[in-house]
Amino acid sequence: MCLPSVSSRGPEYLCHVYVRSDSLAGVVIADSEYPSRVAFTLLEKVLDEFSKQVDRIDWPVGSPATIHYTALDGHLSRYQNPREADPMSKVQAELDETKIILHNTMESLLERGEKLDDLVSKSEVLGTQSKAFYKTVSSPAALLAAPPQSCCSLSLQHS
Repeated sequence: MCLPSVSSRGPEYLCHVYVRSDSLAGVVIADSEYPSRVAFTLLEKVLDEFSKQVDRIDWPVGSPATIHYTALDGHLSRYQNPREADPMSKVQAELDETKIILHNTMESLLERGEKLDDLVSKSEVLGTQSKAFYKTVSSPAALLAAPPQSCCSLSLQHS
């Protein structure tokens, strides 16, 4: 008895095989980045449509020249981009993008928080210095006790 679905890994690709209970089988060979779930969704969809369009008696003896299944090209074209073909892949991609944006936003907030902490610290130091200056200036005794400071000297001469 064949397994209904199997994936086999090659050096740069994955081979996905899906065998139905009626012995109809399909194979998808894709690069290793292509999601397995999407490959099996494609296989299931193609095999279901094929079984409805092509008589079962033609399966074992048919060839591309005798069996005309035209929907395959459309499916292969649509499934080139798994995000567009598969709603779950699209949602996962959007979630991944949202996680990146949130991560960058958190980093930015943390950097701003550090800068804000620096500003608060500098503000506290400035507040302490301004209180000390205010006490010095507002105390008349301190002004009288302080030696006079002059910025210039005046000398008068009479001739």
